[in-house]
Amino acid sequence: METNNTYVGTTFSLKNRVGRVIWSIASVLLFRVSPKPLHSWRSFLLRCFGAKIGKAVHVYPGARIWAPWNLELADGAAVATGAILYTQGKITIGKKAVISQGAHLCAGTHDYNLPGFPLYTRPIIVGDQAWIAAEAFIHPGVTIGEGCVIGARSVVTRDMPSWMVCAGHPCKPIKERDYLSIP
Repeated sequence: METNNTYVGTTFSLKNRVGRVIWSIASVLLFRVSPKPLHSWRSFLLRCFGAKIGKAVHVYPGARIWAPWNLELADGAAVATGAILYTQGKITIGKKAVISQGAHLCAGTHDYNLPGFPLYTRPIIVGDQAWIAAEAFIHPGVTIGEGCVIGARSVVTRDMPSWMVCAGHPCKPIKERDYLSIP
């Protein structure tokens, strides 16, 4: 967890900032311009920058990833074009989990009660076979349970249970998901 008073200094180490500059260049020149079917190429690039990437992962070229070294994608995970993985802190996405277009997973925020609004990070965990639908926002420190579905444009501020359909602002469990029919 990185914290600092932003009035008197930088929040992240020099190594972190240099890494993000190099990643930004690689992202623009090698990641974003790659053809859609080249998932293995993008997985390779993410691994080069410290991401832990499983087998058969699908990250689309329009996905935005802030710091790959804070990202873990399990086997079969998918991240759509337009998804934002703001990995100031660790983000872990489980097996066969899907992050849809425009979804925003934000692992960092600021303490508004302190001078300088210091940054603090909290990990986000998305369970196996979960689905974060279009334009949902996941706050720092949230765990999405296995098989959970987060409805489009939901704002998730607390943990969501496994095998439930959840939606709203704030997001709440709505009904059970029929997980018996999932292979």
